[in-house]
Parts: sequence; C-alpha cells; structure tokens
Amino acid sequence: MSLLVIVIALAICFDFINGFHDAANSIATVVSTKVLSPLQAVLWAAAFNFLAYFLLKDHKVAATVAKTVHEQFITLDVILAGLIAAITWNLITWWFGIPSSSSHTLIGGFAGAGMTNAMFMHQSALGAINMGPIIQIIAFIFLAPFIGSFIGFAINAAMLHICKNAKPSKAEVWFKRLQLISSGALSFAHGGNDAQKVMGIIYISMIAGGALPAKADMPEWIPLACYSAIALGTMSGGWKIVKTMGTKITKVSPLEGFSAETAGAVTLFVTEKFGIPVSTTHTLTGSIIGVGLTKRVSAVRWGVTINLIWAWIITIPISALIAAAVFAVVRNF
Repeated sequence: MSLLVIVIALAICFDFINGFHDAANSIATVVSTKVLSPLQAVLWAAAFNFLAYFLLKDHKVAATVAKTVHEQFITLDVILAGLIAAITWNLITWWFGIPSSSSHTLIGGFAGAGMTNAMFMHQSALGAINMGPIIQIIAFIFLAPFIGSFIGFAINAAMLHICKNAKPSKAEVWFKRLQLISSGALSFAHGGNDAQKVMGIIYISMIAGGALPAKADMPEWIPLACYSAIALGTMSGGWKIVKTMGTKITKVSPLEGFSAETAGAVTLFVTEKFGIPVSTTHTLTGSIIGVGLTKRVSAVRWGVTINLIWAWIITIPISALIAAAVFAVVRNF
C-alpha cells in the first residue's frame, strides 16, 4: 500500500509539473500581445483549467491512456518507472525552454516500462503495448499540429478578410477582448485533455495496487485531484517556454493570437471528444505556424520550428529508454 501511495503522489506531482511546463501553451500569445500581464494570464488559465472538472465527465482520454499497456504487464513498479521518466524529461525540457509534450513523455515512459517488464518476463516487448492507442498517439504527433495549423490559417485568413476595411486601432481593441475568450477556451481544453492522462494513470495504479477491482468506476477524488494539480501548476508559470511559444516561432498580434488560440482549442475539443490523447504543445505550435503562414512563409522562423519538431520526435523514445532503465533498478527493491 505504501508503494501505491508513492505512485499516486508522483502522478499528482507530474500533473503539477505538467501545469507549469505547459502553462506557456495557454498564456504565451495572450502575454506576448500584452492583453494580460503574466500574473493575470496564469490566474486566468488556471481558472479555466479547473473549470473543466465540472463540465467534462466522459473521461475518454483517461480510458485511452489506461489501455496503453496490456493489463498483465502493468505493475506498480511499471507505473512508478514511467512516472519517474516522465517527470525527469519534463524537467529537462522545461530547464532548456523546449516546449515538448508532457502527454507524450508520460505515455512514452509508461510504455517503455511496460515493454521492459515484458522482456524480464521473457515475453515480446511489443506484445506488452496496445498497438491501437499507441499508433493513434504517434499519428497525432504529426496530425495535431497539422490540423491546428490548417484551422489557424483558415481562421486568421477569414478574420483578415472580415476586418480589411476596419480601423486598425479599433480592430486591435476588439481582438484583445476576444483573446480573453480564446485563451480561456484553450486553457479549458488543455485542462480537460492533460489532466485526464494522469487520471488514467492513477486509476490503473489503484487497480494494480489492489485498491480497486478491475473495471470499477473511477472514484471522484481522482479527477478532482488531477484538475486541482494541473491548475496549481499552471499558476506557477513556465516562463522559459513562454518566450519560445510567444515570440520565437513568429511574432503575433492580438488578431493572430486569437486565431491561434481558437484553432488550438477547437482541435483539442475535437480530439478530446474522440478520446485521443494529443499534445497541447504540438497543437498550439501548429496553430501559431498556420497563423504565421497567412502573412508569408518567411514569417515563420523555420529553424526554431525544426528544432521543436525534433524535440517532439525524440520525446517518446527517450522517455521510454529512461523508464526502462528506472524499471530495471526499481524492480529489485
């Protein structure tokens, strides 16, 4: 039981870190356009993170994450190793200001530990993971930013057309107001998508630890704890990544910030509805790129963007390798 408590505590800790690591997703554009101060922005984002607790009750994303590794290979040691790997990679990327995916590092760590457990059991490593969810998750590493980019381009182009005869100063005032709505929607979607991933991990931990029977309903304290943790994490900020997301990819105006945030929120709402665990970071990055493309191709700083894409590609395998090493150690205790 003590190991179960440690695993749950680490999961909630990861959720908190997820909040401050991904705070930039919700606040980067609204801060860079000076619609809100950094302090106002994190409080605004945290409030909408937590609001998702009251309105999202289907938990489809949590169910998908819980099915990443087949039940016979899930132990508390596997979950512990996956969480340690995810926290480690999150802190490394946060320190260097790299907007990597908290979602993918968690899933990569969990899968890597499960595969290692299978090998210690003299079974196929690939046989430990549920290929359906894994293929879906890997596909959306590329699809989510592409979809966000397409929607961001379309919304921004439409707004530019609608406002082509408007007085620039008046249009800017209106889009600054609209950014409050779009950033709130993005934060709501971020909370709903990312908190559920940890909910799925805690739920299977309870089953693996014998505290819940298989296929039992999720206790209400799990979503409450997860939404609270991610909201508190968001309140603590993530300033290194704000700079990358808000200024280094492309310079954004209030209109462009509104378009990018709206595109990101729409993409996350749709994927959450279908239970697809996507990266908020990847989605918003794609949305910002799409907005930049409405100006000109050179408006996007492609050198920065390519570096981000490499970070996305390596997150799952590196997290899996860290988890494998950690599991090899913790299984002996």
